[in-house]
Amino acid sequence: MSSIKEHFEIPGRYKQWSLGLMGVGVLSLIIGFILYGGTDHGTRFWAALLQNSVYFLLIVNAAMFFFCACTLGMGGFQLTFRRVTEAVSASVIPIGIITFVILMCIVFGGKDAIYEWLNKDVVAHDEVLNGKKGFLNPTFFTIWTTLSIGLWTLLGIKMRNISRSIDNTPLSVEEGKKYIFKNTVWAAIYIVWFALTVASVTPWLWLMSIDAHWFSTMYSWYTFASTFVSGIALMTLFVIYLKNRGYLEYVNKEHLHDLGKFQFAFSIFWTYLWFAQFMLTWYANISEETIYFKSRFEGAYTGIFYLNLVINFLAPLLIFMSRNSKRNYSTVVFMSVLLVFGHWLDFFQMVFPHHYADQVPMNLFDFGIALGFVGIIMWQTAQVLSKYPLLAKNHPFLKESIIHHT
Repeated sequence: MSSIKEHFEIPGRYKQWSLGLMGVGVLSLIIGFILYGGTDHGTRFWAALLQNSVYFLLIVNAAMFFFCACTLGMGGFQLTFRRVTEAVSASVIPIGIITFVILMCIVFGGKDAIYEWLNKDVVAHDEVLNGKKGFLNPTFFTIWTTLSIGLWTLLGIKMRNISRSIDNTPLSVEEGKKYIFKNTVWAAIYIVWFALTVASVTPWLWLMSIDAHWFSTMYSWYTFASTFVSGIALMTLFVIYLKNRGYLEYVNKEHLHDLGKFQFAFSIFWTYLWFAQFMLTWYANISEETIYFKSRFEGAYTGIFYLNLVINFLAPLLIFMSRNSKRNYSTVVFMSVLLVFGHWLDFFQMVFPHHYADQVPMNLFDFGIALGFVGIIMWQTAQVLSKYPLLAKNHPFLKESIIHHT
């Protein structure tokens, strides 16, 4: 293993791109504040920040979910690129801080144009909002937001530290068993917290409460499926980038094939949830439920509604159907980029139609903010990759990953 390129050296052009994208994000933030911050109660400005921060936080957090799920399933196939998964998940720290600041500014800045339930007068005279005030209030929102982001960060750090703890320490059989047990326990704790937040409370508070008169018991699973597919796609892009630069020597088309299968499978899962949520609402045709889809299915957002389905369902279904496509680097890169964009579009239509039902306000400001977050992910991931060995060489399951065949 001494001949393996164990440490990632960040190329100068990579640094320039990540810094450049972050610069685009900052410039977009400034211009957006000037153009939209003082108009319409800043709704346009804060809605864009909400959409992008929550989306990118959830997709980098999905990397840690993937890490822990594989740990609990005793899945050794991902060991050859595990450090990529860890590095992507480390972006939860900076993006989590940014998201927390944005959410607190919205809640304590009285941005009731974003969250209608912030307006006490409206809540007092609205039977639906008054019935939900037990959890749709600043105190509950702040507590769960703090706990969610805080524990994602702390548990993620713990999992990464456990992984790195054996980098320079070969394990005996008994030590290996203890290590696997410890790893499994902490992974289980993370999965439980992930289920309570991402698969339950957090999407209700951050996103579904934008349309506070509407609710869906499938909403959290829907947002999870959307961000998990994007998270896998993001990890895949970094794996292929490193592989093309001569790193990750033990990663081969077998591993790429499995990453492609994950994208394919969870695209179908996302579509199942999309269809079930929409079809049941359409079939029942109850006004309290159709209010959410009416502004998205009809009118200004109709094109985005169907484009969302084409990109996130038809494209992966048709392109990833064959075995060879999931083993082709160019095809997988194309699909990964497309899915990250497609589910960003999905989050756009989760946020904006409630505020701008008669128009689609998307412009360069939205893309600039998104590129800023991409730059943060690129920078943070590269920094973590450059500090630690790229191969978990003393892990008991490493051989299984090296000889992996699908």
